[in-house]
Amino acid sequence: MEAGIWFSLTNMKTRSHQVCLLLGSNIEAEKNIPIAIKLLQEKVTILQVSSVWESASAYCCYPDFLNMAVLVSVPQSAILLKEQVLHPLEAQMGRVRTQDKNASRPIDFDIILFDGELLDPDLWQHVHRAMPVSEIFPDYHSAAGESLSEAAKRLAQSTPILVRHDITLPSL
Repeated sequence: MEAGIWFSLTNMKTRSHQVCLLLGSNIEAEKNIPIAIKLLQEKVTILQVSSVWESASAYCCYPDFLNMAVLVSVPQSAILLKEQVLHPLEAQMGRVRTQDKNASRPIDFDIILFDGELLDPDLWQHVHRAMPVSEIFPDYHSAAGESLSEAAKRLAQSTPILVRHDITLPSL
């Protein structure tokens, strides 16, 4: 093979990114979380999942949420992942975005970490984010030096959260 052709083929390989997503639902959550995992599996490579956690809505008077973290491998940038995969899956599952960004929803996908870079600083402030992600990245540290597992335990002291072992996820 000529050197120029080999070089072109080598450069065509796409880089893989590791992304930690947070999935959340408070509309038919017991049904929608497993469906979301199944649909996500068709679009990305799932590397690891956390337990499913139940907690009260962090905002006002909405029904309780189920949340879980999912570590995935994708070729897209964060923006393209949102545009090409996450938002279409939310729409497919019936998510309608309104002016109230905290409104109840059948599913929500948030990018928490992208190649180790924190994209959601709320991770350190809300137990529904910290607890599931800490199962995958317990030793991830804040700028102040607190580990994510420590933050999750600290947050759980003031905000009730419980693991839901009764939620059956599709096999990976």
